[in-house]
Amino acid sequence: MKQKRLRHGAVSALLILTLLIPGAWAADSGTQLETIRALGIMTGDENGKMNLSSYVTRAQFVKMMTTASSYKDTVGDGYGSSLFKDVKSTHWAGGYIKLAVEQEWVTGYVDGTFRPENTITLEEGCTALLRLLGYDADSLSGSYPAAQLSKAGSVGLLDDLTVSQGETLTRQDCVALFYNLLTAEDSSGAVYGTTLGYTVTNGEVDYSALVTADTEGPYVADGGTLTMPFSDENVTVYYNGALSSLSAAEEYDVYYYNENLRTVWIYSNRITGTLTAVSPSQAAPASVTVAGNDYELGTFSAAYKVSSQGAFSAGDTVTLLLGMNGEVVDVVSVAAASSTTRYYGVVVFSQKGASSSDTSSGSETSEQTVTQVACSDGVARTFYHSGSAHAAGRLVTVTTEDGETTVKTLSSRSLSRRVSSDGSRFAGYAFAEDVEILETDSEGGYLRIYPSRLAGSTLDEGDVLYYTLNGDDEIDCLILRDATGDLVTYVYLTQISAQSGSMSSSGSYTYLLDGESRTLSSSTVYSVETGGAALLYEDGEVSRIRQLSSVRLTGLSTLTAETASGTRDLDENVQVLLKTGTLSSSYYLTTLSEINAEDYVLTGWYDDLGYSAGGRIRIIVAESR
Repeated sequence: MKQKRLRHGAVSALLILTLLIPGAWAADSGTQLETIRALGIMTGDENGKMNLSSYVTRAQFVKMMTTASSYKDTVGDGYGSSLFKDVKSTHWAGGYIKLAVEQEWVTGYVDGTFRPENTITLEEGCTALLRLLGYDADSLSGSYPAAQLSKAGSVGLLDDLTVSQGETLTRQDCVALFYNLLTAEDSSGAVYGTTLGYTVTNGEVDYSALVTADTEGPYVADGGTLTMPFSDENVTVYYNGALSSLSAAEEYDVYYYNENLRTVWIYSNRITGTLTAVSPSQAAPASVTVAGNDYELGTFSAAYKVSSQGAFSAGDTVTLLLGMNGEVVDVVSVAAASSTTRYYGVVVFSQKGASSSDTSSGSETSEQTVTQVACSDGVARTFYHSGSAHAAGRLVTVTTEDGETTVKTLSSRSLSRRVSSDGSRFAGYAFAEDVEILETDSEGGYLRIYPSRLAGSTLDEGDVLYYTLNGDDEIDCLILRDATGDLVTYVYLTQISAQSGSMSSSGSYTYLLDGESRTLSSSTVYSVETGGAALLYEDGEVSRIRQLSSVRLTGLSTLTAETASGTRDLDENVQVLLKTGTLSSSYYLTTLSEINAEDYVLTGWYDDLGYSAGGRIRIIVAESR
């Protein structure tokens, strides 16, 4: 089912660069090849193979030139005229040859032939491309071919080429030659690629923009079948970002394709929940709120379905089909998209007494419970359901089947053992490539983390609330409870005033949190001193303050700190304070890049509070030497 688009299917630059290009930020041979493919200057054979070692003929070269010119959309195969006695009007390259001769990029031979099947040499190719760039005989110094090769070198056409004068160009040589053409200056001083509408920055062509321009989609797979205007032989397929095959596609998957690259991207990203809002209005919908989260509508079809004339409105349980950038490609009923949708997570908030409207009659249904669940993918979703409310921090499973949502308490399913040092395995199981790991606390706090965060740590049964395995016996869902300490609130105590007597006790604690000064008054006197500390909560209130341990830092990097006894990991959100005096107000929030161990005395405060994957430096205080 083809979807009309509100805009051209956008492709995430980072995703494309990561998936397709080795050495993504430099124009190495892989980058050059993918750029030339994306522009259609050079394409694969009927099987998608690039055959880079093959020699290039004169006919093939002028077709590449045409595609690399402003005439790229004006010529097709087999539409030429008989300018040369060895090029019939029906010759596949006739139109390209005619154009190239008319533009004086190339010439024929004195005997009236063009010799389209002859191979082309380096100097012949450079001569033609210099003419394409507008350089005439007056701009050359010397005789052929030295003059042409000298000029080609000066404008950058020969960069990264190893072929020499007199040698035949291969397809690999032409990849570099035409990439250099795009980044070279023409006779007027303009970068040639920019005259064609491409973005060239610091001598490199913006590959992600090219892929975006030539990628078609989004489309929705009809019955799991993908419809594309090219053969599915030797195509590269990515399913949810991982290398896969077309057979992985299922009904209602969203897909994109790029014919030049012979690449297909398939996504199975679905959100199921109650539709609670359409914004700014049903008359002109631009976004929807489903399961408590907002999603942009990315196609006319999706917008129509939630409009005042569409099939869905507030109160309906729907499934959103999301595209590669998280936009809504289509909206379908839960029964159509899947018989059962299941989420695992912990309760953030739950309250009985919500109500939802009956979309068919406009009346209100019976009283419902609204529950917000932090799901294992790190997204907090809001569900409307019958039954009781659940306590914050409770492990639950949410099942949506045929439009009915059920939230049930889930029994713990635990594992224990060391996570491998590379973060790839735990307790005898490999982590799935798309594993979802959620760190939680008893207060409903949550944070999605990744296997690398747990690398080398030993988790016990109390750390693991729940896990699931996929069909390959890999861990694809792991829910933790207080395993990392990353959900704890870390502060720097600057002033303490505490009194303890036989009748009553009181304490006042001034602290910095992310550079902001706050004060906590308590009837409890905590055994802490000025310095790094952790605030621990119960029922939303501070129940304990525990001191962090300090250590002198002798060196810093973006991820670790050196101490006299070894290396310690830094919290990704480490707080860095610059101390400029003795007063409690003499601390200023700064960044790691602004401090070093040579100019400052550095004190690190780390948690030794018993978290299995804790022990990280949470606060750094820097004081000028």
